[in-house]
Amino acid sequence: MALDAAGTGTGTGPVTLRRGIPAGAERRAAELYWDAFGRKLGPALNPPDKAVSFIAAHLNTDRAVCALLDGRLVGLAGYQFDGRSLTGGSAAAVLRTYGHLRGLHRLALLALFERSADPGQLVMDGIAVDPAMRGCGVGSLLLEEVAAVAAEQNCREIRLDVIDTNPRARHLYERRGFTAVRTERTPYLRKLLGFGAVTTMHRPVEGRGPKGPHTP
Repeated sequence: MALDAAGTGTGTGPVTLRRGIPAGAERRAAELYWDAFGRKLGPALNPPDKAVSFIAAHLNTDRAVCALLDGRLVGLAGYQFDGRSLTGGSAAAVLRTYGHLRGLHRLALLALFERSADPGQLVMDGIAVDPAMRGCGVGSLLLEEVAAVAAEQNCREIRLDVIDTNPRARHLYERRGFTAVRTERTPYLRKLLGFGAVTTMHRPVEGRGPKGPHTP
């Protein structure tokens, strides 16, 4: 169900939110995701066009909330819950796409990004906003919709990781109620992946329980 989210300052109409990636928008979703995380995922999934195609082909489209402007996808936030996350793709799929020899190296890199949720947690699987829409409040809208999902699933907290080279994202998360709980320093990854520390942040979930018409 679309939610009226007017007031984002776009000047071209209200941004609407919906649960799940619309059918036919998988490629667009993968492009937004790659624009946001391509620098971090590049060593594992480059070249970019192949990476976008791989991501688009292996999305779990029900594990995202999306922002649309005039029907066009302009932002999405993925999440992991009940063992499934927005981005998928098995080891076999990686090997089929990139070849066995090169694929094994890529699998080792992708393993560095694997995360699992503790009981009662909903784990964020990335938030991506069209560059033209940044600063318009889209990221905040997406985060609050993820919080609504977490409440409906009776989660006690939302967890996410943010790298040290993305201070803008960290500031957004702090404004929306997330607090840092630990930082893992990974200087050995700076040359390879472009970052040297990962901070885990938590936000408690309020008002847990079904919310009627917004339940997917």
